Amino acid sequence: MIDTVREFTEGLPPLLQWLGVALGGAIPFVESYFGSAIGVVAGLNPVVAVAAAVAGNVVSMLAFVLTADRIRQRRGVQDPATMTPKRQRVMRMLDRFGVPGVSLLGQTLLPSQISSAALVAAGARTRSVIGWQVVSIILWGVGFALLARAGVNLVGA
Repeated sequence: MIDTVREFTEGLPPLLQWLGVALGGAIPFVESYFGSAIGVVAGLNPVVAVAAAVAGNVVSMLAFVLTADRIRQRRGVQDPATMTPKRQRVMRMLDRFGVPGVSLLGQTLLPSQISSAALVAAGARTRSVIGWQVVSIILWGVGFALLARAGVNLVGA
């Protein structure tokens, strides 16, 4: 999938490549980190690559979070005994690390869209989840753009 997004982005006219990166950033498991790297490898300025990937990831994450918030408001808070094992794991992570920890570290296990929606569904404050997810999305995007830039410099492209 990542190769497909990269090829799509490289195939766009140079002035529209940022759009390909933004669309890639909106895809779970591609997100800001791989989106930023794809943009850098495709030849975009790293700042433009990060901004586009972050924008796409944030818009996608917001859609998931706001949908989860609406569902939670309709259903109310769920009894932990009736939760699925995955949701119980999210709750344990939330209890252990809080919203900041799950937001910053959660992307190592799950896409930001899924982890943020799970946090909201589990009862975390929507504004807190959105704020920490945005911080996390930016940090991961910048980190992977720096790694991609170093790799491009190393290869000499």
